[in-house]
Amino acid sequence: MFQEKRLVFMYAVSPVHMGSGTSFGVIDNPVQRERHTGHPVFAGSGIKGAVREQAAAWGMDDKVLKGIFGPESYASEHAGAVSFSDAQIVAFPVRSLKEGFVYATCPMALARLSRMASVAGLKMPDGFTRAPNDNQAIVIDQGLLSNEKLVLESYEFNSIGDDGENLKKVAKWLAEHVLSKDAGFKFFKDKLEKHLVVISDTQFAYFVTNATVVEPHVRIDDATGTADDGGLFFTENVPPESIFVSLLMASQERKQKGSNEETMAAEEIIFKVSNTLNNSLLQLGGDATTGRGQVWLSLAGGGNSV
Repeated sequence: MFQEKRLVFMYAVSPVHMGSGTSFGVIDNPVQRERHTGHPVFAGSGIKGAVREQAAAWGMDDKVLKGIFGPESYASEHAGAVSFSDAQIVAFPVRSLKEGFVYATCPMALARLSRMASVAGLKMPDGFTRAPNDNQAIVIDQGLLSNEKLVLESYEFNSIGDDGENLKKVAKWLAEHVLSKDAGFKFFKDKLEKHLVVISDTQFAYFVTNATVVEPHVRIDDATGTADDGGLFFTENVPPESIFVSLLMASQERKQKGSNEETMAAEEIIFKVSNTLNNSLLQLGGDATTGRGQVWLSLAGGGNSV
């Protein structure tokens, strides 16, 4: 049983590629997606591995590392004391006619975040009184509108202005929990507070499927140093400014059967992991050598066991 929980917000600073390992259509290397929603996700196992690698790189003691994350080579010895849920999408950047882009979200994404926040001992404000239809959007900043319409990519949405004040509370809550208070993040904190918009679940699913970053790559022949014949391939990335959330869970440290060594409590483990993660940059997924996978981490909450 996990005694301690924290929300882990992940804000993409660069494109992120958490690969699915399966090719679909023209995209050779697609990102991981949920089967039932089509939303991009970051697998919890991949997050845990990246966090372990970062903790080791920052000098965490080997014994503590083993106690928290489990043995690296002999998994049957004992399990680790922490686990990460798959990171779910909270908000997705979509190109806008006004102000460059907006942080788009939907009722389902906010409901899932609220559920996860509740598990972590947090209360989210209510964002709206009625869900938008496919041709509607809840907007905070009327400056996003052109001829009283919100234009995202090539699609127009009618603004539901009466829920803007409710959504403003959610946007402020997100900005406070997702992004650092450092001066370098001020522009994006302010933008998130003003330019969070809610569209329907259907339209959100369309954008997270069709508005990702797809990059062409060419394999280089080691012998000639030129492009390899037939070496063109396409890789999909989640775009910068995307916001995800995962649930970090910790139990008491586990030990090998028969061991009499003192164990770390869940509170101590969550404290050590939080110190490693909170307000830090983590490399997640593939293509690290090309600067991909940089996400900013922020932790929040402190709920009871479930």
